[in-house]
Amino acid sequence: MTSVESLEKMAVLIDADNTQLSKLEPLLQEVSTHGRIVTKRAYGNWRKEGLKNWEAELKRLAIKAEQQFDYTVGKNATDIALVIDAVTLLHRNLYDAFVLVSSDSDYTPLAIHLRESGVYVMGVGKKTTPEAFRNSCDTFIILENVGVEKDDDPPAADEAPEKPAERAADEGTASDVKVIHRLLRIASEQYADDGGFTQLGVAGQYIKRVKPDFDVRSYGFKKLAQFVEAFPKRYKIKKKSTIIYYKCN
Repeated sequence: MTSVESLEKMAVLIDADNTQLSKLEPLLQEVSTHGRIVTKRAYGNWRKEGLKNWEAELKRLAIKAEQQFDYTVGKNATDIALVIDAVTLLHRNLYDAFVLVSSDSDYTPLAIHLRESGVYVMGVGKKTTPEAFRNSCDTFIILENVGVEKDDDPPAADEAPEKPAERAADEGTASDVKVIHRLLRIASEQYADDGGFTQLGVAGQYIKRVKPDFDVRSYGFKKLAQFVEAFPKRYKIKKKSTIIYYKCN
């Protein structure tokens, strides 16, 4: 992707029966590097024991839960419901991309149909996902690679800014600071130029898409540039005219 705004309207459709709950948030964070997600839906029979923990996470991430009962013992109708919705959404002519989150090869015909209709198709599934489904997408993200922290991340002690005067007023934001660091790294990996530098403004747009309530003032800074500059062990800064760039150390 050459631009943070390359894909303006993305629909993310999640097959809960074939997706790992713990990967939901980092999955959305990674998908958001490709563009703006406007529709998020998850499909499953929420009465099932295996999906009982999904409710809280779906609410937190503002994902619409689509209930689909199993009409026959031993089979589920989740995939059919997802396919019907995908085709219905396609014919609204509102979306330029569909993200199909599942490791089930049954979605291969759907992916092919969506691509033939002219929209961008992104698949997300386990590394065991059949090759047919992978190849039917424009791009395919391996779920096991999503949300994996870098081994070379700076030590936790660096989570606090170098200058005490610039520490966030609320000590409870410490865990949130880690989230911002992680998102800055994701943005760097996605949007960096040949020299490894990323426009800070582009990164800021990405963070706002993933975390709509993001406000750098909550961390004790007036601007995102001040936040980045407060962590010299993590980031290298350079300026070209009025544009600020950063690089992860």
